[in-house]
Amino acid sequence: MTINPRTLLESHGIAPKRSLGQNFLHDPNMLDKIVSSAALQPDEAVLEVGPGTGVLTERLAAVAPELVAVELDDRLQPILTERLAAFPQARVIYQDILSVNVPALFPDRPYVVVANLPYYITSAILRHLLESPHPPRRLIITVQNEVAERLIATPDDMSVLSVSVQYYGKPQIVTRLNPALFWPRPDVESAVVRIDVYPQQPLDVPDDRTFFRVVRAGFSQKRKQLKNSLSNGLNLNAGDAAAVFATAEVDSRRRAETLTLDEWARLTRAVAPLLH
Repeated sequence: MTINPRTLLESHGIAPKRSLGQNFLHDPNMLDKIVSSAALQPDEAVLEVGPGTGVLTERLAAVAPELVAVELDDRLQPILTERLAAFPQARVIYQDILSVNVPALFPDRPYVVVANLPYYITSAILRHLLESPHPPRRLIITVQNEVAERLIATPDDMSVLSVSVQYYGKPQIVTRLNPALFWPRPDVESAVVRIDVYPQQPLDVPDDRTFFRVVRAGFSQKRKQLKNSLSNGLNLNAGDAAAVFATAEVDSRRRAETLTLDEWARLTRAVAPLLH
């Protein structure tokens, strides 16, 4: 049974914290849709980030062989303890997800991430999870609609965030969420995004670190042509920069937001020998 989060929290004397981005999804149909979107397999554990009042956690625990929920707000402990009492394979860690050693949670088991991510920390959490030495097979995340659009962006509208996520996996918007489905009601619409993580990196690059060094340099000066932003960001002289663009077969007059991931990979391969 889904209890209205306002009633539940008030019964425990808890008020939502705006600083934590606490907006609790309570629509039963949408909660069920998120679980089905996770497409859990019998061998997959679940890592839930931000379980809140546990309404989604309970649904996930009913189908997952193992579930670990990470919650920053320990005021919610009585609610989560009661809701998960019937699921011995589920446990809650009261900690900041950015300080959690995720691979240590599931050393021998594939896992799926389900999370309702506050806008202010979305990028950091995605980076923490996707850059892990033992990343999830897929992520089903609820984010602000603006962030969802950035995640699935295509060339001409790319950003460091879209390049970073699409480097590791394929994102798609599953559904949009009306603000009325949350309490407290947020000021913006949200969306559920599924990211299927690549089992092997499809791009031919020397290494992750070099690739993202090049990408960050390319985006370091908004609206500047790549010949300027890359030269300044990577300390290239004019001759070396010209050679890099010629080798990569990328027009140096273009801007970072127009490049495909394959073009970033070509630039990375071309410039890598010049980096120290």
